[in-house]
Amino acid sequence: MKLLTNAHIAELLANGAVAARGEDHDPKPVVKLFTPVSNATWLLTELDPVDPGLAFGLCDLGLGCPELGYVRISELQSVRGHLGPLGERDLHFAADRTLSEYAAAARYPGGIRA
Repeated sequence: MKLLTNAHIAELLANGAVAARGEDHDPKPVVKLFTPVSNATWLLTELDPVDPGLAFGLCDLGLGCPELGYVRISELQSVRGHLGPLGERDLHFAADRTLSEYAAAARYPGGIRA
């Protein structure tokens, strides 16, 4: 399965362009990626328009310390286990709040709840 569809990429790049212009915005996450075997989760809001392989969002490696930051899509795609790729896209995810709201909610339970 592709981690990002063309529609996701277009929306992530549009959000990245807003951020690159320095405009104040707090978008809803576009896509939720996760690894079912390690409880790692990424809620991504944008791709860097200059380096579209670099995504920004709420990153939780499953260690109880979620943080806002950047991740390389190629790194997520390259993580493999003995059964194949570990990264998956939540096909049923639909953001119901902004990224900052997800980040605030993730601080107290020690992980993303989406």
